[in-house]
Amino acid sequence: MASEATARKFFTASAFAVVGASSNTAKFGHKVFAWYLAYNMPVTPINPSAGHVTVQGKDYAAVPNLTALPNPRETAVSIITHPAVTIDVLKEAKKVGVPSIWLQPGTWDDAVLAFANEKGNFENVVYGDGGRGGEGWCVLVDGERVAKAAGKL
Repeated sequence: MASEATARKFFTASAFAVVGASSNTAKFGHKVFAWYLAYNMPVTPINPSAGHVTVQGKDYAAVPNLTALPNPRETAVSIITHPAVTIDVLKEAKKVGVPSIWLQPGTWDDAVLAFANEKGNFENVVYGDGGRGGEGWCVLVDGERVAKAAGKL
């Protein structure tokens, strides 16, 4: 499980990405991507089936996967996918050297957590109980507070 320090460390990255970013305003992938934009953070939407993600009428170029990120080793990644997809995202993240991941509520199961927390896979993993929301650590609920504490905002 994550701690305040773990969540703060996530925000020390120089870039961010959102796996599951969407133009559909009803989806959490849209809400999380829009959150990063609202705080002027350098963020890349990741969506394998869309070349761009639209937020408030503006299009943002999307990449299909983590491998397509320009600097994955310097990018902290928020994940908003079903656990069956999340496990493959984590395997790719490990392969390309993503240091820090934030598993948003609903994205993990036991297999995902086992892989995410396996020694040597990631420097930092945010997930689970904690934060201020009833669903556990969530960028939408806890992001502003921990990003400020990390000096990002």
